[in-house]
Amino acid sequence: MNSQDINNLQNAFQYNVNLGSSPNAVSTSPTQSFMNTLPRRLSLSKQQKVLKPFSTGDIKILLLENVNQTAIANFKEQGYQVDFHKGSLPEDELIEKIKDVHAIGIRSKTKLTEKVLKHAKNLVVIGCFCIGTNQVDLEYAAKRGIAVFNSPFSNSRSVAELVIAEIISLARQVGDRSIELHTGTWNKVSNRCWEVRGKTLGIIGYGHIGSQLSVLAEAMGLHVIYYDIVTIMALGTAKQVPTLDELLSRSDFVSLHVPETPETKNMISAPQFASMKDGAYLINASRGTVVDIPSLIMAMKAKKIAGAALDVYPSEPGKNGAGLFADSLNSWTSDLVSLPNVILTPHIGGSTEEAQSAIGVEVSHALSKYINEGASVGAVNFPEVSLKALDYDQENTVRVLYIHKNVPGVLKTVNNILSDHNIEKQYSDSRGDIAYLMADISSVNQSDIKDIYEQLNNTEAKISIRLLY
Repeated sequence: MNSQDINNLQNAFQYNVNLGSSPNAVSTSPTQSFMNTLPRRLSLSKQQKVLKPFSTGDIKILLLENVNQTAIANFKEQGYQVDFHKGSLPEDELIEKIKDVHAIGIRSKTKLTEKVLKHAKNLVVIGCFCIGTNQVDLEYAAKRGIAVFNSPFSNSRSVAELVIAEIISLARQVGDRSIELHTGTWNKVSNRCWEVRGKTLGIIGYGHIGSQLSVLAEAMGLHVIYYDIVTIMALGTAKQVPTLDELLSRSDFVSLHVPETPETKNMISAPQFASMKDGAYLINASRGTVVDIPSLIMAMKAKKIAGAALDVYPSEPGKNGAGLFADSLNSWTSDLVSLPNVILTPHIGGSTEEAQSAIGVEVSHALSKYINEGASVGAVNFPEVSLKALDYDQENTVRVLYIHKNVPGVLKTVNNILSDHNIEKQYSDSRGDIAYLMADISSVNQSDIKDIYEQLNNTEAKISIRLLY
């Protein structure tokens, strides 16, 4: 907190400025949406006090990769300054842009590495407007006190529907027939074309997407089996199998829905293709590193695999344009695109208007709630901490947000600093090497707040501090 921040803080206390409202929900996941319908314990006559870090016009948000307009509208409603770009930025330009922003919103193409984040002097939060977060150095962000949020639920239906479309298209060789007709070739055939009814779909990873896919597939008459590293209750009549090899040997279609981890890298390679049924089909709409594509090419050429649909790749272009999906990006590209009955899509699994709108709402609300209230529920790299909102009539109260190293004795030091004041609420939690404390301190004036900040700022374990009032 610099001198300007302290002046803003003092002015707000002096003039009792009402700076607008903050969102009421962290996310729009099914469970949270249900919880939001339950009665509140606060009486209707109690208005929530609005908390702001300082003049909201000073909050700068950088949005890249054509983040949905719902997010832009939410941030502008909060009074933030929004810098919006349709594409990703080159690293040198990104480093320059990120220096002064308080929050950044990205999708999958922007890489927030340690090199980039080192230049982010004011950054407090990152929003990944997608499922994955592997494009962010999560550990380094946490060490800098930067919370990272994503949207793990909102595009599940869109991805599941794309996979259903690809199952049918592969079984009927729709992609090849379409390409042929576009070039003037009439090729009406039924050989090696199948109905999907009665076939077996094997789902690897039975999370939000895998389970939705399971329900859709059963409605179409497919038998569903699934493999997951944890035991998960089946939906419908799906059955969990104990090993990956069993799933591969029994499935006519195999669909992957796993995260990118060291354990999932090349989890489908030559031995796994050998275990699959002759004439089976592979679909990958998860992460590009999960399938060993050179091995897939070999299995296709040997006619072990009858078809494949890929939406993700180990290396993907950073922007749209002609000629970008080439051997210079992935050395096997020419071989892959020459194969019959292979559907290639440019990472569009979650790219529907409905999904992007829902993601925009979910992530922007999570970022706004963290900026305005300090609530970190839903953060992927951070302790999840939240305090209930202050009542509107609770004046001269400051919320302390203290992010620190998770080492012995810190809470004792902090409570000694706060002991001369009335602590209305306090909550802390830790995650690995990082801990996060929130506390509401009442009956304080400008001098008290400045003193609290300076004492906490001088503690050895401090990573970052914010004061909301």
